[in-house]
Amino acid sequence: MDKKLLEILACPACKSSLKYLKQEQELVCIPCRLAYEIKDDIPIMLINEARQLTADEAEALRTHNG
Repeated sequence: MDKKLLEILACPACKSSLKYLKQEQELVCIPCRLAYEIKDDIPIMLINEARQLTADEAEALRTHNG
């Protein structure tokens, strides 16, 4: 994933910054608890296609981010 693209992308729901999860190939919005899939290096930034994070996933990401 291109670092410059990551710097300008924001969650379409709340405009927060996104966390790139390389292994999962997802961009995650922690406040909205949404994960946007990346297909063929293209982020799918559609709210209705985002995966809802579980409470445990969201908490783990919050804790990991400090």
